[in-house]
Amino acid sequence: MSKIFCIANQKGGVGKTTTTVNLAAGLAKIGQRVLMVDLDPQGNATMGSGVDKRTLSLSVYDVLLESASVREAAVLSEKCGYHVLGANRDLAGAEVELVEVERREKRLKQALAEVDADFDFVLIDCPPSLSMLTLNGLCSAHGVIVPMQCEYFALEGLTDLVNTIKQVHANLNKDLQIIGLLRVMYDPRITLQQQVSDQLKAHFADKVFDTVIPRNVRLAEAPSYGLPGVVFDPSARGSQAFLAFASEMVQRIQRM
Repeated sequence: MSKIFCIANQKGGVGKTTTTVNLAAGLAKIGQRVLMVDLDPQGNATMGSGVDKRTLSLSVYDVLLESASVREAAVLSEKCGYHVLGANRDLAGAEVELVEVERREKRLKQALAEVDADFDFVLIDCPPSLSMLTLNGLCSAHGVIVPMQCEYFALEGLTDLVNTIKQVHANLNKDLQIIGLLRVMYDPRITLQQQVSDQLKAHFADKVFDTVIPRNVRLAEAPSYGLPGVVFDPSARGSQAFLAFASEMVQRIQRM
């Protein structure tokens, strides 16, 4: 049975896509069967996984509109070692087209149920807004991984996200919970980041992952080569941190 996780944060630019592709690559490297689902019409997670979004014959758009199955639309990224259910600009139209269809918020959940035995982990890269696409991700997932920078405004955005997750849990998906908060782009030399990190640990306790992802140039460079940092430069500090995070995820899931 696969474990399905959304990587979500309503604040933009916090490293959701970087977290998704590097966690997927890290899990693949330690022997897990992984499907990465790109729910963002920009298709950055698709491109960052070594898959050209412009050449996709089938995408997550077709899956949401039930004109293709996950098995038909997912492609294996051989460089990265995991499967990709990609996105391109077609997905922007799905918002409008889903408005009037039945079970619109459960389309992804039903599609993923068909491949439940094929993967150990399904990671969903969500867009930064609370849209019908994000709602499909949250309705599909067992839990949410929240990447966040240790900055003041990130704390405000976190409050909004927690409230959204509570609403989805109450009304649409009883399984949904916050799996953990991942501190990303962390620079221990900045006093404010240390203070926010301490606040997070004091308030959320064991919901804060032990692994911390440092600010790292090689992680930032990797997308321009169409690869996760874990594949692009496995020896970089950021890549090593994501490998440690992948191991921590597996351990945490075993305890759930």
